[in-house]
Amino acid sequence: MNPLGFFTLVALVVAGLAATPPTQRTVSSYLTAQDQDRFAKVFSEGLKSSDLQSLYYASANVALPAGDVTSTCKRLFTLHSESKLNDFEKNFYLIGARKNFGCKEALPSKVETSVKAALTKDASTAQEIYYNFHSAKLAGVTIDEKVRTTLGKNLQTVLKKDDSLNSLGHAFAVAAELGTAGSFAYDRIEEAFVQADEVDGKMLQFEGGLSITALIVNGGFKLATSLSKPAPITAEQAVKFATYFLSRASVQTPKGVSVLLEALKLLASQKTIAPVCIRLAGNGQLLPESPVLSVRVCDLLGKPLSPALAALSTSVVSRTGNEVLVSKVNLVPSKDDATLYTYNLKSASPTRGLYRVDVEAAPSYRQQLQVSVLGKVRVSSLEVGVGDTDSAASSVKRQSVTHPSKLATVLNADSQQKVVLKTVLIDDASGKPITVHQAFVLLRHQDTRQEIIFVAETDSSKAYKFEMDVGARAADFGHKSGLYEVRLIVGDALLSNSFQWHLADLELKFAVSESQQQSSSENSASSRKPLPEIVHQFRTPEKRPPRFVSDLFTALCIAPIVILFGLWAKLGVNVKNFPLSLGAIGFHLGLGAILVLFTIFWLRLNMFETIRYLIPLALFTFFCGNRMLRKIARGGNDK
Repeated sequence: MNPLGFFTLVALVVAGLAATPPTQRTVSSYLTAQDQDRFAKVFSEGLKSSDLQSLYYASANVALPAGDVTSTCKRLFTLHSESKLNDFEKNFYLIGARKNFGCKEALPSKVETSVKAALTKDASTAQEIYYNFHSAKLAGVTIDEKVRTTLGKNLQTVLKKDDSLNSLGHAFAVAAELGTAGSFAYDRIEEAFVQADEVDGKMLQFEGGLSITALIVNGGFKLATSLSKPAPITAEQAVKFATYFLSRASVQTPKGVSVLLEALKLLASQKTIAPVCIRLAGNGQLLPESPVLSVRVCDLLGKPLSPALAALSTSVVSRTGNEVLVSKVNLVPSKDDATLYTYNLKSASPTRGLYRVDVEAAPSYRQQLQVSVLGKVRVSSLEVGVGDTDSAASSVKRQSVTHPSKLATVLNADSQQKVVLKTVLIDDASGKPITVHQAFVLLRHQDTRQEIIFVAETDSSKAYKFEMDVGARAADFGHKSGLYEVRLIVGDALLSNSFQWHLADLELKFAVSESQQQSSSENSASSRKPLPEIVHQFRTPEKRPPRFVSDLFTALCIAPIVILFGLWAKLGVNVKNFPLSLGAIGFHLGLGAILVLFTIFWLRLNMFETIRYLIPLALFTFFCGNRMLRKIARGGNDK
């Protein structure tokens, strides 16, 4: 073999192995017992609903109590007569619910006639064909091969005009019932599924949400099954569709729950591509005294797999150091729960930390999980003391306190002193110093129960230290002297025994003046009173200019018209050509009235009142001006 070709082949194999996804034909959730109980409540409410569609989907999934059959059937027929849905749709809901409830009332003759006639006439939509066909099927109408052929041709014609996702979904469902007459629709399945939208690389859905997605998935599988064809989607696509359906488990309508259950049952029944759920049983926290790894394996509906897995192996790897804790060990199936598999990690002596759990059931299923092994923390030593502010922390005299005891004597500190604390936390199993997510020192006033919390910092030896200058921190305490409880708070997500320890009592004395003490008391009292009511205030108007400035600008605005009348008076106004007609007089009067209206608007009217008066004046002025100009034009032509 060519050496270059050999190395290329090896590189491709390695790359393929490296690209193997952490999950394969697995999902991380399933329909729990709580989900099933909630679905039952949704269907129970649907039986009481006044919506015809909800009543039908509820009847298809839960049984009606025998004592409620008569009243519910009467309500069903009433809802049908009052429904504003299309005739073919409401007839389907009536016939289906009547059959599910076992109603003794006969179908209205109008409905029977409509259902039979619908099979012989051409429908305009695939949705109409779907409802008409299933209505006839539920009503017991004979559907022979001739009718099936006619419906198939009608369906082809409809799809040529409308091949939307909604139309294709209903067409698949009908074609699955037509036999060879519906085989043409199988060629459209791929066209429909390529339109699915991928969300975050984890889910597949169709535009239109749960109803459209379930309609196409259910219809596509039914059509492929009826024609003995392969599944219309791959195993990877089945995982993504199942993930989407499980993410919609919070749906609250009878129709939504019904189509969701139908889709999940259908996917779970496809043995060659059906995804299974592999997830942790519990919260994923393993206790140090009993680190039992529990994994739940079930189908999408939460039921045990049939047939059961031959073997389920796991490898546990530390997420911090990539150290392998166990490799390829088989989990033990539980005797009491067929979906539960366990493995005790006690022999591997896991230390506190996060671990990656690779679960595999060869060759089809693979899942990657995460668990945390909890540890126990122990206080190795704790020292607390009070010293002068200017003294070094190492020279402060300290007293040791043993957890969980409290210091017998009360510590005293004033504003010239500081409080120091040092503690070492160790892992109970290894005895080594550890750091935790939360290490706080809490001081609580014993009378007022007011609290102040400080963060304890670590040094190079992983010891936690706390130092507080009493005088510098007086304002934080509100200058409130008195007896304080000193508590150490230790917490971590990887600890099973996080604690709060009352380790000592501390008498603080702050140097405070009478005004500071009074202010502190007032602040403390006001903090417990209701806050003043928030009242909306408009913006304060800007200050107006002086009266002289306003009058000056008013005079400047009026000056042009005063000058105009003054010049007219001096030069003389020639009005001999003024046409004495109603149009001319009315135009000038209207123009003057508009000017007067503007003056009044400036003084007292608002805009809306002005417009109300202006419209009729403007129309009158326009009409008169038009008459005047026409007369002037005629006079000019005569000359």
